[in-house]
Amino acid sequence: MSRKPSDESDELTPDETETEQVAPADTSDELASAILHEPQVDVTQLYLNEIGKAPLLTAAEEVALARLTVQGDFEARQTMIERNLRLVVNIAKHYANRGLTLLDLVEEGNLGLIHALEKFDPERGFRFSTYATWWIRQNIERAIMNQSRTIRLPVHIIKELNIYLRAKRHLETHGVTDAGADDIAALTDHPVADVRRIMQLNERIASLDAPLDVDPSLSLGEAIADDNAHLPDDMLQLEEIEHHVHEWLTQLNDKQRWVIERRFGLNNCEACTLEDLALELQVTRERVRQIQMESLRVLRQLLRRRGVSKDELF
Repeated sequence: MSRKPSDESDELTPDETETEQVAPADTSDELASAILHEPQVDVTQLYLNEIGKAPLLTAAEEVALARLTVQGDFEARQTMIERNLRLVVNIAKHYANRGLTLLDLVEEGNLGLIHALEKFDPERGFRFSTYATWWIRQNIERAIMNQSRTIRLPVHIIKELNIYLRAKRHLETHGVTDAGADDIAALTDHPVADVRRIMQLNERIASLDAPLDVDPSLSLGEAIADDNAHLPDDMLQLEEIEHHVHEWLTQLNDKQRWVIERRFGLNNCEACTLEDLALELQVTRERVRQIQMESLRVLRQLLRRRGVSKDELF
């Protein structure tokens, strides 16, 4: 950055509860970790309590807010999301005990909710909750399939498998014992061969986390992994984190943003120590630490409002 912001006239009171210093970092995920580094609390219950305070929208309010959202109104968009978070929780509860915690399920469902809002047309006469339910379920089901296995299936295979698994559950809850491919094919009107192929793929897929017989301490994934390779999922995740960090930084004032960028090595800046920044700003090391901690508090509050957790970032 070409300019250094001048020091503010008011001093922040040192926060004695935050004495541990954050070491200089050179990646965006280090910033995310620092923002979310807090004492352990029951995050799930806090989240449920918080979203329970927001009243549900009436049909008229929903249409009005959706129209504003289409026009680019950020506040209307946020309200639509926040007032429908309870819908996500209600749907997520139906996917309990399938490999993800309730909060993980809710977080995935929230992404589906946001995607639904981006595509929702209030002029078609449907309630948003009806439209959003499909997207919420799709996102949760995809997350369950992806995160419960190390070998990830293509999205179109996951969608097809979910259709067959739902059909199988439907049949078995309506009197069909151990529903097979023929039963599922008849219900879904899909070829039996396709149903059998996808269902067998689900049953036989190997886990890279399974221990090897020759060395129980070593998993298949560890044995075949190329440590120098950049996996597509990792690259996409890094790009997503960098996008979020850029958005978060716009919520800070000039001085806070400058300190965070220099402290954590963001936006092509070199990561600096507190002492380095103190010299550049011509203030004390403690003053820089105060600015850093205040900036992290601002960002932490932003993430809480948006329902973002550490698990979503890493």
